[in-house]
Formats: sequence, structure tokens, C-alpha cells
Amino acid sequence: MKELVEVIAKALVDKPDGVTVTEEEKDGELVVELRVDPADMGKVIGKQGRVAKAIRSVVKAAAAKDEKKVSVEIK
Repeated sequence: MKELVEVIAKALVDKPDGVTVTEEEKDGELVVELRVDPADMGKVIGKQGRVAKAIRSVVKAAAAKDEKKVSVEIK
């Protein structure tokens, strides 16, 4: 999941070097944390959170294939 989020985020931002993605397990759920440069935050969130929702939907669909529970946090 980490690689998927990283590829999507780097395609969206102006400063792909500022993208970092980490994974950790919390209570049986995989938490993927996405950090971007503050200048690129709006591009990752999108108007009314549409881009962020789309990223979460893609990740959840990929996780459903593996029968895992995943959440994406954007910071």
C-alpha cells in the first residue's frame, strides 16, 4: 500500500521530493501516513477533499483484494 500511495502522491504534487509515506500497524489496521510539502497540501486534498477521498478509495479497493483494513492519513 505504501508504494501505491507514494506513486499517486508524487504524480499530484510539484515537489515530489517532499513526499514521504510511512506504514504502521494499529489495532489490526494498517495506517498509511502521507506527508507532503506544505505548498502541495492543497493539491493532495483537492476541492472539498475530493482528491483525498479518491486516494482513500483506491487504497481501500486495493486492500479489499488482500482482505486488509487500511486507512490513509494525510499530514
